[in-house]
Amino acid sequence: MSDLPNCPKCNSAYTYEDGNLLICPECAHEWSLDQEEAAEDSKVYKDANGNLLQDGDSVTVIKDLKVKGSSSVLKIGTKVKNIRLVDGDHNIDCKIDGFGAMKLKSEYVKKA
Repeated sequence: MSDLPNCPKCNSAYTYEDGNLLICPECAHEWSLDQEEAAEDSKVYKDANGNLLQDGDSVTVIKDLKVKGSSSVLKIGTKVKNIRLVDGDHNIDCKIDGFGAMKLKSEYVKKA
């Protein structure tokens, strides 16, 4: 059996190669394997305002956030420096003065 990927549009398993393109016979979608690999490698993370986030950016918390496992609250306006973007439920790893290492969701921060 072929080791070609399923169609990204309709998830059909009947894709075939035509030169450097991959084609789906069911929905007629055409794409290149290079585009598929680039799309998987480059995840896009955006803050609450829609600005693109990158590793090393500084962000500000836009909402009071309860800290899980603690009775303290991360206050609105807290500045977070040198973030790292990761895959998962919470997509920002960071260290916050007074709290330590934390994970945040990108929808609760804005780029500083």
